[in-house]
Amino acid sequence: MTADAATGRVNQKRRTRAAIVAAARDLITGSAEVTMPAVAQAALVSEATAYRYFPDLVSLLREAVDGTWPSPEQALASAEDSADAVERIGVGTDRLLRHVQAYQGAVRAMIAASVVAPRAAEIRPGYRFGIIDHALAPLEGSLGRQRPDAFRRLKQDLALVVSAEALFTLTDLCKLSPDEAIASAVRCARTITAAAVSTCSESPGT
Repeated sequence: MTADAATGRVNQKRRTRAAIVAAARDLITGSAEVTMPAVAQAALVSEATAYRYFPDLVSLLREAVDGTWPSPEQALASAEDSADAVERIGVGTDRLLRHVQAYQGAVRAMIAASVVAPRAAEIRPGYRFGIIDHALAPLEGSLGRQRPDAFRRLKQDLALVVSAEALFTLTDLCKLSPDEAIASAVRCARTITAAAVSTCSESPGT
């Protein structure tokens, strides 16, 4: 094979990979189920070709959403100057769940994969934990120091609410609109955090 032919082959592989990723990005912004056959069809390649570039759907989706999710600092940007953990968790919850709604195709596929293979839970990025930690930063020196167990439980409780699972439960099972579902999750996150904040004024022995 000549050098030009080798270069052309490499460039073709790059174009094929980029086409598969682009097709996945187009599909994950919708509400339809995202599958490897659907991605391959949209990318105008065979399913076998798609699997040659990505061993499974989740690895493809991780690359497709890479760089699209807000960092904790970006998610909390509008409340960055606030020391009110209740306000901050409300802002963070709203921002995260709106992003989940926008990219629900990818999120649903990742959840499905982790349910089928619980030991592979690390395939999910876990953006919620960074947002929760950043939102609760003002409590590190109060609740975090005075009642570390309570602070840990607060983060665990919030992980149930500041989540795609909570959003999809409210939209799919409770039949709420996305805006209604997000508002419900925000209220719950704020309520949980406010209850924990109120314990800061109590002595450890009460």
